[in-house]
Amino acid sequence: MRVLPLLLIVGLSLIACVKEGSSVLPGVKEYSRAVQAQAADELEALPEGSVLPVLIGDYAVLREQLRAAR
Repeated sequence: MRVLPLLLIVGLSLIACVKEGSSVLPGVKEYSRAVQAQAADELEALPEGSVLPVLIGDYAVLREQLRAAR
């Protein structure tokens, strides 16, 4: 019978940790249309085979995930 109160305490402690961690999300920086247009132009000017478009795509996905989590 001592196990049930212990499980309850552990369970409540874990829930408290999850709520604290999930409420702290970094903000998503907003960029003006002019900056976005310049970035698109520079991205198109990269040499073929550049790895930067892959990294930028990953960053875009991360930004969308942060927006959805908020």
